[in-house]
Amino acid sequence: MKRRTFLKGAIATAILPRPASAQGKSPARVLKFVPAGDLTIVDPVVTTDYITRNHALMIWDQLYGLDSDLRPQPQMVEGHTVEEDGKRWTFKLRPGLRFHDGEPVRGRDCVASIQRWAARDSLGQALMHRVAEMSTPEDRVFVIQLHRPFSLLLDALAKGGTPTLCIMPERLASADPYQPIKEIVGSGPFQWVADERLVGARVVYARYADYRPREGGAADFLSGPKVVNFDRIVWLTMPDSGAALTALQTGEVDWWQAPPNDLLPALERARNVVTERIFTHGLMGTGVFNCLHPPFDKAAVRRVVLQAMSQEDYCIALAGTDRTLWRDGTGIFTPGTPMASNAGLEVLARKRDLSQLRATLRDAGYQDERVVLMAAGDIPTNAAHGEIGNDLLRRLGMNVDYVVSDWGTLIQRRAKKEPPSQGGWNMFHTNWPGGDMIHPVSMQVLRANGDKAWFGWPDLPQLQKLVELWTDAPDLATQQRIAAEIQQEALKQVPFLPLGQFFGKTAHRREIEGLVKGVVAFWNVRRT
Repeated sequence: MKRRTFLKGAIATAILPRPASAQGKSPARVLKFVPAGDLTIVDPVVTTDYITRNHALMIWDQLYGLDSDLRPQPQMVEGHTVEEDGKRWTFKLRPGLRFHDGEPVRGRDCVASIQRWAARDSLGQALMHRVAEMSTPEDRVFVIQLHRPFSLLLDALAKGGTPTLCIMPERLASADPYQPIKEIVGSGPFQWVADERLVGARVVYARYADYRPREGGAADFLSGPKVVNFDRIVWLTMPDSGAALTALQTGEVDWWQAPPNDLLPALERARNVVTERIFTHGLMGTGVFNCLHPPFDKAAVRRVVLQAMSQEDYCIALAGTDRTLWRDGTGIFTPGTPMASNAGLEVLARKRDLSQLRATLRDAGYQDERVVLMAAGDIPTNAAHGEIGNDLLRRLGMNVDYVVSDWGTLIQRRAKKEPPSQGGWNMFHTNWPGGDMIHPVSMQVLRANGDKAWFGWPDLPQLQKLVELWTDAPDLATQQRIAAEIQQEALKQVPFLPLGQFFGKTAHRREIEGLVKGVVAFWNVRRT
């Protein structure tokens, strides 16, 4: 049976009304949601997939949550004290916090969760390089003792990007950070309904009755009270955009996370559908090179691709010709944020002479190697990026093996370090929320420390040194100066292509209100 045929059948089964004994709730208390793609990995530490991140924020809570100004606010933590000139931090948890198995959340759960997350995250690694000891003098207290002050400590504990710092029971958080956890026991507002998961079609979450939202204030990005107004959240994977469009228009689903921009006019004409822009910083596109294997093990080859690319081509493919929905001429940092600058951007403004660049590519060391370019056909933005990248590499004269799969298959293959001839890869494209690209330490794709780097594994000591210098910078002016140097070095060594910034909209039924700005979240959302 063909996969597409199976998926259509599975999706049809998933959206049929479930028997009352299985559903157990009024349809008004159930929210049906179409995510950007299928949930294939459920452990938020072992992947940087944002579908997994959105899942994780339902299941697990965080110590601190970022507000809309990207400032850390206490979430599970009641408060903290700072002593010894910033080297001793003492945190106290809110009373009454419980995991989904009924066990209380303790300080040792927090310490174990921090340690496991930090092994995989650049900001976490920067924190642990400065940690002398973490201890738990009381059940509701944990202490972080530093060798030297670390100005980004609260930003680390509030890490909402990927990998996401989620608080798990110690018995799970003590597991190998490079192996997925075997059990889903959370601390957040929703529980995992394992027996209703249908891979490729459906994921189900149930409200956790004993979850205690933070008191006071309002939901603001990842901070504030996480008040749940639905008993069940049902994710329905729909690779066919036409099927998702029809399902939203007819009320079979309530919310479609990421409709393609070319379908927005049809959605905006629908009487019972609302579209809105909830991602204030947009998305930043990247073309990721595998720096382990030819031809992209050579910085000179990567530079030729950078010189040949057009951010405008990539942006139009994703967002159309409406210039309000995209921005080219951007560097590696999100436009409008403090680290963004024009440093080194002249390389993107040069006139592109492809015939000359084809010759330059040969001089750079390209020897007709097969280039495995991966693309996710089930996510429209990634598919569009893949098509532009395929055309770009072919016009440069490269021998391209264009491999289109679903996103779940792609994220499994991108973890392979073997040569392309043995199941590995050379390049793929992905997008990042703008909030994750505002400073060097939060940018997974900028990590350049070899085996510890993100997929692509660039080993670029000078770039990594600059990131570490930025981390210890004493003030904003110094950070901005170093960030400009980082951008220049990144555009010289090219561990990835910066593809511009683009904006999309989410779409939902008119009776659905309260979507939290900046994140795909299922608290605060309600049916009127």
